Amino acid sequence: MAGTDEDAVAAEDDALYVLTAVLLTPAQFPSVLGDDYPEACAALDLPPLADGYGLVLGQDGDGARWTVVIDDVSLVAVAIASWDCGMEYELSPDERTVVAALPGWPLAVAVAAPGIPAPHDPSPELSDREPLSPPDTDIWGPAQRRLGADEIALQWAVWREQIDDADFAPADGAATAEEGAKPEEGTKPEEGASGARSGIRRVLTEARAYVDAPPPLGRVRSSFAPGGARTLRADGPGWSMVARTDDIAFVLLDEEPGEVLPVGRGPELPGLLDALDKMAVRPA
Repeated sequence: MAGTDEDAVAAEDDALYVLTAVLLTPAQFPSVLGDDYPEACAALDLPPLADGYGLVLGQDGDGARWTVVIDDVSLVAVAIASWDCGMEYELSPDERTVVAALPGWPLAVAVAAPGIPAPHDPSPELSDREPLSPPDTDIWGPAQRRLGADEIALQWAVWREQIDDADFAPADGAATAEEGAKPEEGTKPEEGASGARSGIRRVLTEARAYVDAPPPLGRVRSSFAPGGARTLRADGPGWSMVARTDDIAFVLLDEEPGEVLPVGRGPELPGLLDALDKMAVRPA
């Protein structure tokens, strides 16, 4: 169960030193937590409200980790935008906006508040639930696969410049991959194996099915890209896809550890990407 109101008050009474914050909305959520918005909410025992939440991660005066969930999404969005621009912004949620105070952090945080003990889980008597902890990304699996897709979306140009369009070849009516790139540790190029090709065909088939039967909210997301294009992110059971509506796609599969599979445009990919973009959720 999510933290109680008493938990939230206790965390408020003992000042929270804010370290970072993230959005948990249908269009923007920590994808490491799940393939879609409801799954990410379920990881925190939160109902998938339409407007979403803001997650404020910090430490109390004893150094204990807390995740304070608030329903003032715009406040967190402004704070994140300010920090991204290198500006100072004091994120101080009103106690009336606090939905829950959850022990632990659901994401890895590389910084700590100065002048207090090192980050640690709160004492068991402070909460009746197990502390949150980041998903295990030391071994390849869904969490690592989704993090890899996040990195490709963030560093699209780096990945794209290492792909030669001449390497692509059509297969079974859909574009498939011939050779990948390796700009990031932990990934390796796709070598044209039949298993990878069949995996790509499965991903494209399941993505097409999303157009006719919409998947859970957040499975397909659309965000800004240069030149009037859009960056698409789609996830499904065992796979993630990142694409530009005016370009190619990259696919990652649970059964292909560390491999990033580029998918050429071919005759079908442009129409699929346009259809997915029309039904995708977008940031407000």
